[in-house]
Order: sequence, then C-alpha cells, then structure tokens
Amino acid sequence: MKSTLLKRVYQPELFREQGHALIDLLANHLESCQQKEDKKVINWNLPEDEKTFWDEFLQQGSEKEFFKEVLSHTTHVHNPRYIGHQVCAPAPLAALSGLVSSILNNGMAVYEMGMAPTAIERIITDLIAGKIGFDKDSRGILTSGGTLANLTALLAARKAKVRVDVWKEGSSNPLAIMVSEEAHYCVDRAARIMGLGSDGIIKVPVTEGFEIDSSELESSFQKAKDKGLEVFAVVGSAPSTATGIYDDLEALAAFSKRHDLWFHVDGAHGGAAVFSEKYKGTVKGIHLADSVVIDGHKMMLMSTITTALIFREGMHSHTIFSQEAEYLLQHSDDEDWFNLAKRTFECTKTMMSLQWFLLLKTYGEEVFDDNVTTLYDLGQHFGKMVLEDPDMELAVIPESNIVCFRYLQSGLSQEETNEVNKRIRKELLEEGRFYIVQTRIRGKQYLRCTIMNPFTTTGHLNELLSLIKSKGRRGLSS
Repeated sequence: MKSTLLKRVYQPELFREQGHALIDLLANHLESCQQKEDKKVINWNLPEDEKTFWDEFLQQGSEKEFFKEVLSHTTHVHNPRYIGHQVCAPAPLAALSGLVSSILNNGMAVYEMGMAPTAIERIITDLIAGKIGFDKDSRGILTSGGTLANLTALLAARKAKVRVDVWKEGSSNPLAIMVSEEAHYCVDRAARIMGLGSDGIIKVPVTEGFEIDSSELESSFQKAKDKGLEVFAVVGSAPSTATGIYDDLEALAAFSKRHDLWFHVDGAHGGAAVFSEKYKGTVKGIHLADSVVIDGHKMMLMSTITTALIFREGMHSHTIFSQEAEYLLQHSDDEDWFNLAKRTFECTKTMMSLQWFLLLKTYGEEVFDDNVTTLYDLGQHFGKMVLEDPDMELAVIPESNIVCFRYLQSGLSQEETNEVNKRIRKELLEEGRFYIVQTRIRGKQYLRCTIMNPFTTTGHLNELLSLIKSKGRRGLSS
C-alpha cells in the first residue's frame, strides 16, 4: 500500500488506544447518569446555535474531544429523569455488540455475507414466535425499525389477500386497510407509500378509553365496501403510541377471520409484554394475528434500531418480494430462509441479531420480563400518583409505561390550560433536569411521559410532579 494515510487509518494499535479511551469515557458517562443527582438529561440548544457549534468544531476543534462533545450535546437516556420518547436505555452489552457489527460490516444480503448473524437471527425469531404463541411453521426477520416492519407486513397482507398480484401487475382497484384512529403514524405512512391514499386508510373511532371501538368495525367495513374499496387488512395497536392503550386483539382477530382479512398487530412498543408473566394479558389474542411487530430498542434493552417481524404462517415471509438478482440470488425450491435479501427491503443490513442473542445468552429471558414488568409497574404507579393529585388531570388510566396527564388550575379556559402546559414542557426542556414530551388528545394539551429507564424511581416521579406544579403556579402569578 502506497498511502501512509490509509495505513494510519487502519492501524490496530491506534484503534486499541482510541477504543480503550472511548470505553472509559462511556463508562464514566453511565456512572454519572446513575449516581449524580444534579446531572442534566439534556443541555438544550437552539438548532441554529447547535449547527454553528459544529461548524466551528469542524474547523477548529480537536478530534480527541469529539466524543466528549457529542456526549455533552445529546440527550442522556441512561439518566433516570429521561422520561420522554420510546427508546430505551440500552444495556451496555447490547451496545458492544453494535461495535462488533460495525467493525465486521457483514451486510447479510446473502448467507455468505453474514453466516453467524443469519443463523442467530433464525434462532431469535423462532424464539419470539414461540413467545407470541405461534407454532413451528412461523418465520420471522429482523429489520431496521417498526416503520419498515409495519410496511413489510402490510405488503405481505396485500400479497396474500388482494385478488390481483399488485407486485407484478400493479393495481387500478382501490385498496384499503382498517386501523384505529389512535394508531402510530407510521401505519398511515406505510399505507400512503403503498399508494392507498387518504381514502384507503379507514380510521376506526376509539372508545372513551382510547382503544379501537369494536362495535364500529362492521359499519366502517361496510362503508368502505360501499365506496368500492377492497379492504385487505386490519391493524391492531399493542399499544397505541400516544396513550399507551391496547386494542382488543381478540375482537379484531374475530372480525378479521369473519371477513377473510389479514390481521396485523403493531406491537412495536408493547409486544414485548409476551415476555412478562405479569403483563402478558395486555396482548391477549396476539397469537391469532397473521403478523406481529416487536421492537428490540423500546422495551427490550437494545440499541437502535432493531425490530422483529414475525409471520404466523412462515410462507408469507418468502412471498413479499419476488425479484431476482442473478449475481446475488438464485431461485431455490427449498425454503432458503438464510438468504435474507429475498425477504426484506434491506439488501444490506447490520448484524442486529447479535444484541438479541447476547442479552438472551448472558441474562436469559428473565431480563426481558424484569424490564417490561418494572417499567409497566412504574407506569401504573405514576398514573395513581397523578390521579390522586388535585392539581393534575389524567388523560386515561395507563395500561403500560406511557402516562398522559396535564396541570390544571381553576378558572382557566381550555385554551389557557393548553398554553400553560405547553409552557411547562418548554421550561422543562430548556432547564434539562427532566426530559418529557407532549401530545394533543381531543383538543387538550397533555404532558406525556414514557418511563423507559428501570432506574427511574417513584422519588423521581414525585420530584417531576412537584416541579410541574411549581412552574404552573409561578406562571399564573407572574
């Protein structure tokens, strides 16, 4: 090799030195998140100011300070006061498997470019299928996130249920799916990507408790048929993202069977309850689904981004994509489960199966049970705390670790109450001691917490409520 620069780029001893320094930095970060009570979750910066900082760093900063600055300028999910979006505080062991995946860089399109992770993926997806309640004929894949997994599942549904082979022939016949109006936006996005349009997304109303209203299914289905729409799938939320409420999966399964529709369960967040002895009842009926999505990076302690998509009848995981790339893939009369490019959108994907397998091998299924149960217990307890506080209003009794609530003050109009809660959330973000998010439900502005860190305590939650009330009262008196 002529280039001395490239030799330096790949120097093993330099990598060893840099790697040791980085692990020390990250270990210190984890330690400070767990032990320093005054550590911020986020050091908030406006977008343009943040861009200016990194523009200047590129020109003047030291590469030796890069990872340190990244830590300073990002959100710390391992801080127990992180109670915001639905990404977990990943187990350090899971993160280390990501490093191995990155350095080996086996793309996994075909078996020879990922022998170990492909075999491991089959073992993991078979295990998850068993936990769902599927039999040995089921099959699954791991893919990059719930959005892609839900889209893949709906493509399988279209392939299995629509009268025309849309993949090969296209379609002028208007198609539709049925979904709760509280379903995650990625389902809506998937339907639009598939060309269903606004009319092809039949949003079924929800009950007062925010689960899909099973009594509205038949009328919604008939209205769609009257419009000339061919409905081919029903999507159940387990749970919905905004409120954390589970749909009645048994009722959806019965409706789907009655009309010969594909039944898909979006369990990206809460499908992991199949591992919890205490909370597996939340997904009662999930074994009746044709396909199920479960994220590893939400409730299963893994780094982003990895999602399991499991099919009750394994043949459906092989029929979605019928393309052939002769230089890469040849036709096979056997199942050929090990050539993953035949079964996924991704012709190249990371060795994401490593972290599933390593956590399972090291800690057993109990670690998933412990995590789901701990976080759901905290969600139930926080809901009771809010319910018992006269200054707070709970949107709905939580069924998971997602809690929606808002600060109330007598004498305020609806719009004034909305503005107060917006301001409280903005102040929390800018101060950085806690990180929570917000949502709008039926015209009301709510604060929204998703308890994702098992080191969050009821003490932290009490502190949060006190801080919210203090900010609410101070704003009104100023």
